[in-house]
Amino acid sequence: MDQELALAILMSGRSALLTGAAGTGKTHLLNTFIAQARDQGKKVSVTATTGLAATHLGGNTIHSWSGIGVSDHLANNFFDRLSKTRREVITKTDVLVIDEISMLHDFRLDMVDRVLRGVRENDQPFGGIQLVMSGDFFQLPPINRPGEQGGGFVVYSEAWQELQPAVLYLERQYRQNDEQLLEILTALRNDDIRRHHAETLLARTEVELPDGDITELHTVNVDVDAINSQKLAELAGGERTYQQTTTGSKVYVENLQRSVLAPSELVLKLGALVMAVKNSPQKLYANGSIGTVVDFEPLTDYPIVEFRSGQQVTMVPDVWELRDGERKRASISQVPLRLAWAITVHKSQGMTLDAAKIDLRKAFVEGMGYVALSRVRDLDNLYLYGINRKALAVSPDALAIDEVLQRASSEVAKHYRPMLEEMKRKQSVPKKSGKKSQSGSWQQKIAKMRETYPKAYMPWEKADDDILKQEFLQGATIQQLSQKLGRHEGSIRMRLQKHFGEDIVA
Repeated sequence: MDQELALAILMSGRSALLTGAAGTGKTHLLNTFIAQARDQGKKVSVTATTGLAATHLGGNTIHSWSGIGVSDHLANNFFDRLSKTRREVITKTDVLVIDEISMLHDFRLDMVDRVLRGVRENDQPFGGIQLVMSGDFFQLPPINRPGEQGGGFVVYSEAWQELQPAVLYLERQYRQNDEQLLEILTALRNDDIRRHHAETLLARTEVELPDGDITELHTVNVDVDAINSQKLAELAGGERTYQQTTTGSKVYVENLQRSVLAPSELVLKLGALVMAVKNSPQKLYANGSIGTVVDFEPLTDYPIVEFRSGQQVTMVPDVWELRDGERKRASISQVPLRLAWAITVHKSQGMTLDAAKIDLRKAFVEGMGYVALSRVRDLDNLYLYGINRKALAVSPDALAIDEVLQRASSEVAKHYRPMLEEMKRKQSVPKKSGKKSQSGSWQQKIAKMRETYPKAYMPWEKADDDILKQEFLQGATIQQLSQKLGRHEGSIRMRLQKHFGEDIVA
């Protein structure tokens, strides 16, 4: 399915699943839909399954938004405890977005469904709200931890079966511009990895790394910590240590820590490569911004970081909170940084990296290999320590689900495509009254816009993307970038938000 049809279906008010391979533009389309829906006056609540994923869309976790928190079931007095503010948010919401849906347990989607029906006093699925889910089931699955209720993908939930969302399976690839890498990723999704695919990947273990720091992806935290510690030890000078402070019970603090990238103990030196792990309220940096520690503030000893934007910022402690409805269960205060020489594959989901060195020798769950390998645009910027069989394995559940989703998407396209074409045809026919159509056809609008912005509604090419990022970091304004790249200022702003985070672009 193409993006135009998928957007038209979303704008029709139909609850839907937006899916497709990594790099097919799911987040871009989701942002476009959110903007257009809000322009129509709809109240859109944007959420995701993890705190990190939520930052990509400027939203909240679905657990916090719905009030279910970290519980595995709704307490008997749940609705009695739910605050007036939370009730108002749920009642006024027209559209609920849940991103990275593959990581949400089936039973938690059922919990959200029951909350929305109860609060809105409406027995339709999700209380009559338009539900828009986005994600790829070939990427990381829900995490089942010891001592917690286990569950599977959301497609197995009762709420899913009753809702029967329209499946919008995007097919065009935008991230990868390398046919060889794209072929490997496609083979992974089809559980059809051949000898020559494996040999191509293994050849990347023998390629010499270029000069400069390249982010490394590892499957386990112990390796990430070891690399970051080693790199830190190689730097001269003394260490500075920053300890997190917490409030709340141990179990809630532990649950909060899973979505907080800042370590409980942050150790830094002059010259350390670091990553911001929260958006700056003053828009000085974004979650994921990379920089180097260049000094320490004399009075407080807080680190001064020069980000790749050229901005120098004194990094003071920030606060993360875990709420159950409106009730604060836990909080963590820490300098919002972590060492950035290495990160886990789990934390990389949703990122696009210019280059990466990846260690898949300890991959322990299906989807890890696919997520890691799909973070880069081409093989030339992919470097491997090694890879095991698990990294090349596909979840049988994901494979079966994907077949069903592709068929369902084809049926949806067959149903909606004629309706879209008819709507476009009617819009393009002039009215007999002689009055000019207020809306005009979609093609006419695009043609008119391209008189001013030649590349309006065209896919972004890597060369233009590189110019956009480079010149923005050098101080170019939205207006200047719009003129240079031939795109509307709104398109420029949205693309910058994709790369640098929503809060970094005014």
